[in-house]
Amino acid sequence: MTHPTLIRREPDDGLPLIDLPGLDLLAHAVAAAGRGWRVFPLRPRDKRPAGHAAGRCPGTGRCANGHRTPEQRATTDPDLLAAAWTQAPYNVGIATGPSGLLVVDLDTLKEEEREGTPDGVTSFEALCERAGAAVPTTYRVRTASGGEHRYFTQPASARLGNTAGRLGKHIDTRGWGGYVVAPGSTINGCAYKVIDDAPVAALPSWLLDTLTSAPRPAAATVRTSAPQHGNRVADVALQRETAAVAGAAEGTRNQQLLASARAVGRFVAWGDLPRHLVEEAFQGEGEAAGLPAAECRATIRSALDWSVRTCRPREVA
Repeated sequence: MTHPTLIRREPDDGLPLIDLPGLDLLAHAVAAAGRGWRVFPLRPRDKRPAGHAAGRCPGTGRCANGHRTPEQRATTDPDLLAAAWTQAPYNVGIATGPSGLLVVDLDTLKEEEREGTPDGVTSFEALCERAGAAVPTTYRVRTASGGEHRYFTQPASARLGNTAGRLGKHIDTRGWGGYVVAPGSTINGCAYKVIDDAPVAALPSWLLDTLTSAPRPAAATVRTSAPQHGNRVADVALQRETAAVAGAAEGTRNQQLLASARAVGRFVAWGDLPRHLVEEAFQGEGEAAGLPAAECRATIRSALDWSVRTCRPREVA
């Protein structure tokens, strides 16, 4: 049923044109609700929820029995959606948990990160490769910053919350207690856009296992000693660079892993060291230093690929 406030008058029907600033965004909110996803308003051109925060709750109206969070206020009711979006051009938030969703958020690189550092998409692809699985085809949204949201349905047996970096660098997830910005919303003049309108896929079992298994403590990680298969210069370089990764301070470990793997990469390009043994050595030291396994794999692969691609021929005396 069409809500009466949503009828637009044409200029030639003798009635004034109704200008509703949130009409286009209302259409996106209704489309999301039509998929069974519970939505709520975000501040215009922002990703923060509209309305008051818990600390400023008046305890009246809809909060008479206690503050209602955005997740609790999220709805699929078209009348409630119309009442909100005809007031202002709110961005659209999707409460992922009540909507039965687990959204994988793949971020882009920060300005200060070095060239060759894997972004969220690259890290996720490496995670799939490690699991021996194809990259899942599912509903995907390009974010305002250029990253991606990949939507999955949560299994009925699970109640997955949010994670930050659990799966790898630049990979977060949003489930119960979280939300994502819906397509059609804009931030800093950039829109969230659907880039693959495929049906939302069920969360792969291997990904569910990864999210629900207890993180392996760093102390239990087995280090791989530097192999002695190259020439002496190559062996010394590998030992020095893996030691640098092991001794890197927290917050610098991924950057050190990238720099060290690049430094050794020329010996792989020249055939002095087998690539798989170099990868094993850096993987062991990276995990022992506390980096997630998937993050290590993505960084090492990116660094060695870069070294092999850009390496100059060995100078001959």
